[in-house]
Amino acid sequence: MLSTPATIQRIRAPLQRAISESMRRSYATIPTSSSSSTTEPPSSSATVTATTTTRRPTYFKDTSLGSLDDFLPSSSSAAPLPPSDAYTLRTAEVGPASNRRTITRLPEWLKTPIPAGNENYKQIKKDLRGLGLHTVCEEARCPNISECWGGSNKNAATATIMLMGDTCTRGCRFCSVKTNRNPSPLDPHEPENTAEALARWGLGYVVLTSVDRDDLPDGGAHHFAETIRRIKAKKPSLLVEALTGDFMGDMDMVKIVAESGLDVYAHNVETVEALTPYVRDRRATFRQSLAVLEHVKKVKGPDGIITKTSLMLGLGEQEEEIMDALRELRKAGVDVVTFGQYMRPTKRHLKVDKYVTPAEFEIWRQRAMDMGFLYVASGPLVRSSYKAGEAFIENVLRKRAGGKAPAGLSGKLEDAAVVEEIMKTESA
Repeated sequence: MLSTPATIQRIRAPLQRAISESMRRSYATIPTSSSSSTTEPPSSSATVTATTTTRRPTYFKDTSLGSLDDFLPSSSSAAPLPPSDAYTLRTAEVGPASNRRTITRLPEWLKTPIPAGNENYKQIKKDLRGLGLHTVCEEARCPNISECWGGSNKNAATATIMLMGDTCTRGCRFCSVKTNRNPSPLDPHEPENTAEALARWGLGYVVLTSVDRDDLPDGGAHHFAETIRRIKAKKPSLLVEALTGDFMGDMDMVKIVAESGLDVYAHNVETVEALTPYVRDRRATFRQSLAVLEHVKKVKGPDGIITKTSLMLGLGEQEEEIMDALRELRKAGVDVVTFGQYMRPTKRHLKVDKYVTPAEFEIWRQRAMDMGFLYVASGPLVRSSYKAGEAFIENVLRKRAGGKAPAGLSGKLEDAAVVEEIMKTESA
């Protein structure tokens, strides 16, 4: 069917309008370097043609360039600050002018390098992912991950294996591990895979920890114990530290893990008793944690196993509250205590009340040693599982090099305390 003239006209009319409109438009070109900036501006009736060369005015008045050294304090040749100045906290104003707020900048002694992704770091991560294992280093966003995973060789590197998945049934207000009332079922191959990974690395000391699994009848105690037995079967000389939960206060489950063949039983009280309801999940109490640590000693005897716990500082605790906590830990027979700085993982978690200086950490280390603890690690970046066996094993080896091997577990801890004093004297 042939188109009528009216139909053809309706089709052509929009096209003609578009073509005529485009012919009336003109576009300015980017001025060249030889363009003059003194060209007279066009009048209001004139149109801007393609040959317009007027430069747009700039609003940047200061065109001087700063030296790169101004942005790199470490490259400065100035003398280092004295401790009194270096430990002074600094603040910064952030936000738009209508909503300005003051924040405390992270102190210099808490800044750590970003994981560089070296070969050791990549290989450990590959081993973990290949065997379906998780680490508290990643889940808890530990600031020491680049140092621990990126050692000079893989045997010197350390990683804390987290058993029973990466999802916890509790929601402590300081911890960034994922939470869920019904996590995934346990992996029956995890004990063997964990033992295999540790055998590959050739470590001398390993830390096993876990999420809380209140959804399980035994809290995961049998799974934990089976993992330790598999590790010891593959490498009996490997020292194993187990950092467990409280198993909802079920001491029979505590006994199962304590008798599994481990060398160090660790359970963290995390903070002082007065702050426990605000910092930890309500199902975890200070007294319940003390009962766990005390029961381990009853099961294995005073010298049969090492017990260990950890305290975070900077949550608002008072001096006397820390002293009370240390006294209670000594009554429970705890051998090792560590102090570390609480660092807020996300904005959803508790705020940092105070950044404790390295000098204050040293005071608490000395006080704990004076109270009878056999070994104390205290510092801003110290974590319960940070380089867990480094000082312990080194001190034991130094003692053996002197001609006497420690007779028992208690002797090992005494060696650690003695050698630490020697190291401090040598460094001084």
